[in-house]
Parts: sequence; C-alpha cells; structure tokens
Amino acid sequence: MTAISTSRRTRTLPSLAAATASAAGPYEGGSRLSWQPTRYLPHMERAFILSSLAASGTGTAPQRLTELAAELDIPAADLLVVAGHLVPAELLPPERDARVMRQFAYRVSHCNHSQLAALEAFVRSLPRVAAREPLVQPTWPGRRPAQTRFAAMLGALIRNRGFGIRELPFMGLSLSTLHGMMWRWDPSPHRRQQLSAVAGPLGWTLPDLFAVADEPYSEGLRPMLHCRHLGRVFAAAVPLTTAQLIETAEEADRLSVREDHGVWQPVSQGFAEECPDFP
Repeated sequence: MTAISTSRRTRTLPSLAAATASAAGPYEGGSRLSWQPTRYLPHMERAFILSSLAASGTGTAPQRLTELAAELDIPAADLLVVAGHLVPAELLPPERDARVMRQFAYRVSHCNHSQLAALEAFVRSLPRVAAREPLVQPTWPGRRPAQTRFAAMLGALIRNRGFGIRELPFMGLSLSTLHGMMWRWDPSPHRRQQLSAVAGPLGWTLPDLFAVADEPYSEGLRPMLHCRHLGRVFAAAVPLTTAQLIETAEEADRLSVREDHGVWQPVSQGFAEECPDFP
C-alpha cells in the first residue's frame, strides 16, 4: 500500500471529546440540524471541530462520528473519511452504470436552486432497494493512488458518492487537474480556487471543506460554478440504483425544462451566483 503523508501544521488542542460535546450542547435532544445556514454551528466552532478531526480523528469512535455528522449535517460516510476511518459498506452506493451516473450528474446540474430542492425531495421519496449482491468498495476515482492525506480524503469523498472523475459534472477544472488533485494535492496558489470548485458537487460548504483541507478561508470566496445544493442531491442519491438514477435524471429534465441538444451537449454553467448562502 502506498504511504500517505500526514504532515499538517501542529496544533495545541483540547480533547476532541470536549470540543464535540460543547458543540452538541445547544441543540435540544441532539436533533438533526436544518440545511439552512442560520441553524449551523458558528463558523469558527465548526472549523475547529472539522480541522481537529482531519488532524487527529482516528481516536474518535465511529458511533460518535455518526452522531456528530447528524449535528453538522454532513453525511456520516464523509465524516468517517475525514477522521481517517473506513466507511462501512452499508453507507456506500451500490454498483451502478457509469454512463448513467454521468448523465444523471449532467442533467441535475442544469437545475436551479428551487428545482434542486424539489429534486432532493423527489430522491428522498424513492424506495430504498435492498442490494441483490454484497456491497463492495467502489473503485478509486483517480488514475493513481493518493500520495498525500488530503488527496486521499478528496478521492474518498468522491468515491462515497459513487462517482469517477469522468462522471462528475463540469466544475471549471480540467480532467488532468482533477486527477492531479487526487494524486498529490499539495498547497499551491491555485488550491483555494480548486477547493471552491469541488466543494459544491460534494455538497460541502466552503468553510467546512477549507477547514478539513487546513486552508485559510476568506468570507469573500464563492463557489466556482456549483454550490452545495447540487451536491446535496448527489449525496441523497447515494443509495439509488441505476434504474432510479435514470428516473431521477428524467425528473431533473422535467423540472429544468432543459433542451436536448443531441450530440452537442453544452455543459451547465451552474447557479452558484444565485446561492442563498451568499446574500
């Protein structure tokens, strides 16, 4: 197995258990947070928890991570990845046709925010079909094994959704750049722009993804093409079968009234500028 570098800036932190306990306190009964930003934990508190988990989360029990994921409104599989744990098979997508995945992502990316909200509700209303065969780990989405910790984390977040690089919607980044990000994603002048491009399709907010990447976040940053509301649909669709993805893609076309251009299919330029997270 290829060794992965774990170098990060050294922090002097109180115990993660204390940090997460204080984070959960203000919410009655540990109820799941709304997806509306006004009910999120304060930005600095979330950033502290996520950066702590990314730096030294392997000692946090998976059950506590699952509870914390609900409080943070982050998929449990994602928080397990951030903390350096294996993702159990029941949280991973079933095997699905890659061509259908690509069309599904493409068609959903043409929906605006109100349409995405309706589509997410549609996805969550679909029945969960029991897998006919034992679930297996999806294939690694990159060309080469990851050489750095955050490259491995990014690849695992993409894999959690059942995507390969070619199945992702257009994000303003070249395929070679995306493959490089999942091989060696070292700090660079372009890293903040790249984080701003991938956060939306993953369903992550910019501050959250910057925190786990150990990258300083600025309030002036915005998603490049797609905001997290697109990624919320992708995350909701993780349990869906190939047939259900086809059904969802057809519903996306119905909602967006997207014209079919046949062989010539222009990419979606996204609706990030209209995101309600950034008034």
